[in-house]
Amino acid sequence: MISDSETINKIFSKGFFHFWIAEKYRFFSAILLFASITFSPITGYSARPSGLSENKNNSGESLNPGRLKWVTAAHIAGFTGSMLLLNEAWYKNHPRSSFHFHDDLADWKQMDKGGHVVSAYHLSRFSHYSFRWAGLNNQQSALWGSISANLFLATIEILDGFSEEWGASWSDFAANLTGSASFYFQQIYWHEQKITWKYSFSKSGLQKYRPDLLGSNLPENMLKDYNGITYWLSFNMHSLLGKPDNIPTWLNISAGYGANGMLGSTTNPLSHKGEHLPYFDRYRSFYLAPDIDYSRIQTNSEILQSIFTALNFIKFPAPALEYNRLQGFRFHWIFF
Repeated sequence: MISDSETINKIFSKGFFHFWIAEKYRFFSAILLFASITFSPITGYSARPSGLSENKNNSGESLNPGRLKWVTAAHIAGFTGSMLLLNEAWYKNHPRSSFHFHDDLADWKQMDKGGHVVSAYHLSRFSHYSFRWAGLNNQQSALWGSISANLFLATIEILDGFSEEWGASWSDFAANLTGSASFYFQQIYWHEQKITWKYSFSKSGLQKYRPDLLGSNLPENMLKDYNGITYWLSFNMHSLLGKPDNIPTWLNISAGYGANGMLGSTTNPLSHKGEHLPYFDRYRSFYLAPDIDYSRIQTNSEILQSIFTALNFIKFPAPALEYNRLQGFRFHWIFF
């Protein structure tokens, strides 16, 4: 387990620090930092509380004051530390302004909003697990998990609102609420997550034209190049169909959304740094593919179970059917 001090040392190490604060990274870097500080001390319990079924509320559990203090302190430390570092690393180096809004709904064919939805959903999920570990019941944990995720993400929006170059975004607020609400209401009414938001990435080939904007290496591409990102809604068939014996518990069907041909947020520039850029049609893609719910794979290893549950934001590579307006229907033997 990496300690908080080791995490911070890595952040400030040469090269890695620049990676975290690169343009368009402030939102995701803050989330990663918050997660590392808040959930890493709890180790496997942040992924799934020990001895606690994800699918049922254990009414016989009791509140553990010591654990609750630890979880609360971890949330406060994660929130405060990530915001202080984000301000020092990013916002203080850019002009400030009075609070204002900026309408970015049309940017990147709404792929940025997908990132907010997925991030809010999984922050709520992990925060919920940590409160369950502390002994709060299912409803309390779902509520506080969703509140803490939205409070954290709303603070980033407020910081953007005081930045002259950006501005707070109503559509970002709405996307954050959508992600948390999709977790909260499932957990309240179903006591499990039958529908999960997921992420996948494959190299688009467009990053070479604007590496400053789309990323100059694979880790940067995975967060900055929306042409290669797909967001998925993954439906667990076993649970949604009444848990029949003939359907594997881990089998999901996923609906995906992506976009391509984007060398700029709303339009593609004709040139970049004096170099002519080729023309690309900007278009949306829709996908249908099988998937796996890793958290439902049965294993006798608590560590492995925690890893599976923690990685449940990643779409499993599988055959996929795609539709877009340029090529119509396309079949991919393997799509990620």
